[in-house]
Amino acid sequence: MQKRLTQQSWFRILALVIALEIIAIAINFFYAPINVAAGGATGVAILLDAAFGFNRALTVLIINIAMIILAAVFLDKHTVRNIAFGSFLLPILLYLTPSHKLVDDAVLAVIIGGAVFATGIAILYRLEASSGGTTVPPMILKKYFKFNTAISLLVIDMIVTLFNLLVSGTNAFFLAAFSLVVTSLVMRYIETGLDLKRQVQIMSNDQLPAIQEMLLSEDISLTVYDVRGGYTDNNKEMLMVMVDSANYAHLLRQIHDLDQNAFIVTTNVTEVHGGRLGY
Repeated sequence: MQKRLTQQSWFRILALVIALEIIAIAINFFYAPINVAAGGATGVAILLDAAFGFNRALTVLIINIAMIILAAVFLDKHTVRNIAFGSFLLPILLYLTPSHKLVDDAVLAVIIGGAVFATGIAILYRLEASSGGTTVPPMILKKYFKFNTAISLLVIDMIVTLFNLLVSGTNAFFLAAFSLVVTSLVMRYIETGLDLKRQVQIMSNDQLPAIQEMLLSEDISLTVYDVRGGYTDNNKEMLMVMVDSANYAHLLRQIHDLDQNAFIVTTNVTEVHGGRLGY
């Protein structure tokens, strides 16, 4: 059986390089020029660069090597392999990518930088890959102490963010905190909001066959469930269809034209894989 494109090694490597370069652009074009550290190894690098002039790429490399050693000691070989490539490639890309202040307004820089950074991280998550750094300690804490990785990572990011107060002042701290919010929202939208569908369940006392015929004439695939009323104990049928958000209002009108009293339950669905919209 031929592998899907996302399973091809060359495609995964290419996507990983693109994701890490996107992260490097977010750091060198938006965060570093305004000395805002929004967590992670790259945030530590920005702080040390602002305070002592340390090279950001070298700092990230040193942190990542230390995290690889920690992973080798406390985690399994598979995890070490997953983080190793990104851990070495990210500092290289940070070094090769020029650092330039694209946006003069700090708030706008944080908004754009947060969105760009979130895009790179979301691609890494899709690839089940990592850029190393501060993602390693949460894995160790989860393995040995059952701590939630998302909470652990947030705590680490907030600790790094707090150091903005010492290095760059109050404005940088609030900008960094705001950046964490922007990154979280954009990541959530990228992960769940690009393939929004609506699952619609339909019941009708008298017009279900007509509604089913209408759906098929509209080329909307559907599923028919046998259900039983909890109050009446009567056996009935229920239709389930999957539609795009853009077509949802049209579907409701079509159903209500046939039965104004039709019972309709709608659920937002973030992703649908395979087949058509419905079966």
